[in-house]
Amino acid sequence: MSNPFVDLRSDTVTKPSAEMRAAIANAEVGDDVIGNDPTVDRLQRMTAEILGKETSLYMPSGSMTNQIAVRVHCKPGDEFICEAGCHIYNYEQAAFAQLSGVVARTVEGSGGVLQLDQLRGLIRPNNEHLVRTRLVCLENTHNRSAGKVQPYDTVAEICAWAHDNGLRTHLDGARLFNAVAASGISAADWSQHFDTVSVCFSKGLGAPVGSALAGSHEAIAEARRHRKLFGGGMRQVGIIAAGALYALEHNLERLADDHANAQILAEAVRSAEGIWLHPAEVDTNIVFFQVDPELASAADFVAALEVENVYALALGPDVIRMVTHLDVDAAGAQRAAEVIPHVAAQLAAGVRPPAHNIAAY
Repeated sequence: MSNPFVDLRSDTVTKPSAEMRAAIANAEVGDDVIGNDPTVDRLQRMTAEILGKETSLYMPSGSMTNQIAVRVHCKPGDEFICEAGCHIYNYEQAAFAQLSGVVARTVEGSGGVLQLDQLRGLIRPNNEHLVRTRLVCLENTHNRSAGKVQPYDTVAEICAWAHDNGLRTHLDGARLFNAVAASGISAADWSQHFDTVSVCFSKGLGAPVGSALAGSHEAIAEARRHRKLFGGGMRQVGIIAAGALYALEHNLERLADDHANAQILAEAVRSAEGIWLHPAEVDTNIVFFQVDPELASAADFVAALEVENVYALALGPDVIRMVTHLDVDAAGAQRAAEVIPHVAAQLAAGVRPPAHNIAAY
């Protein structure tokens, strides 16, 4: 009998549960472009309420919500400030430049965290030769920093400085609900510092599709116009919004389970030779670890894990990411935790996995 399959490549690999599928099948729908899909309306009202915002808008993806937020706050020739490792800058094809004529000014944070002193002096003078600084974007949790939760007081300080200087603020909160579960700080408290907030339903919450952008009535009315331009206006979209609504109603509290399972993986990495956590602490549901090049490449380590039916993601020559989610229970995390040091020991003994083509995604 083969070992159970444990997929830790991302929290986006989750599949809707039977109960979520039933909610999707029974969804009441209308035409959302016209504005009369009742399921979408319920989702948008609930999202806004949770985030403490006036309203919200459902969209196909977090990339769209982020890019529309940038477009709402900036005009062509404007600039936004962001942390150098953030998703908006690294993983969205510089859509802010391609679609909106906006440039990014990146600042290297420590573990994905910016400090206010790094931002002072970055606002461009009012001069016709210069771009106009308009926006500050933060990401919480920070994906490329292994699900790092931003320090709340630092977030509040940066946003207050931005507003005091006439800048707008946007939060890429794709995994904001993980930050809520880890910190005990409510989504509304995190969100109060930002003019717009993007949240994702298809990661830890386990819905198949969608994100939402929340903010003021004025900002979201403008966002709705840009959503149409970007091709995000959908018709009987209550079919998929029902999955997101179910996720909000049922899957927020259980995110703490994913964090506990990530700690099981972290302890396994700490116990193994030739690999180490980087960063050393795991805040939420994402575990990064490095592989000693003398032991193996990250791709070879991932291939060896796959032989044992444990799937992870090689992010570079020596970095591996594992992400826990609702389709991996404690037993699955424990099995992966047993495989990790076993694979490290095999590689140390010179046992190499079969030739394997590692997908880059």
